[in-house]
Amino acid sequence: MSSIITLLALLMIALLFGGMVLFSFGFAAFLFSALPKDLARKAIRQAFPHFYAFVIASAGLAAALVYVRDTRAAVALIVIASTAVLARQVLMPAINRATDAGAKARFKWLHAASV
Repeated sequence: MSSIITLLALLMIALLFGGMVLFSFGFAAFLFSALPKDLARKAIRQAFPHFYAFVIASAGLAAALVYVRDTRAAVALIVIASTAVLARQVLMPAINRATDAGAKARFKWLHAASV
C-alpha cells in the first residue's frame, strides 16, 4: 500500500509540474500569439482562477499523499499551494485592477511577483 501512495504522490507532483509548465509557457504564449491582444487578455483573465485552483488542489493532494514518507516534501508542496492561494486571492485581483487602470509599472511589478 505504501508504494502505491508513493506512486500516486509522484504522479500528482508530475501532474502539478507539467500543468504549471504547460500553462505558463504553452497555453498563455499560444493565446497571445493566436488571438488579438484584447481577446487573449480576456481569455487569460478567465483561465487564471482555474489554473490556480488546479495548482492548489494538485499541490494539496500531493502534500497529503507524500506527508507520511517525506515531511519536507509535504511542507514544500504546502508552500506551493499556499502561494497559489495568495496569487489567486490577492495578486491576481491586484494585477487585474492595475491593468484596468492602465498602471503599467504597477502591473509589471505585480506580474513579476506572481511569476
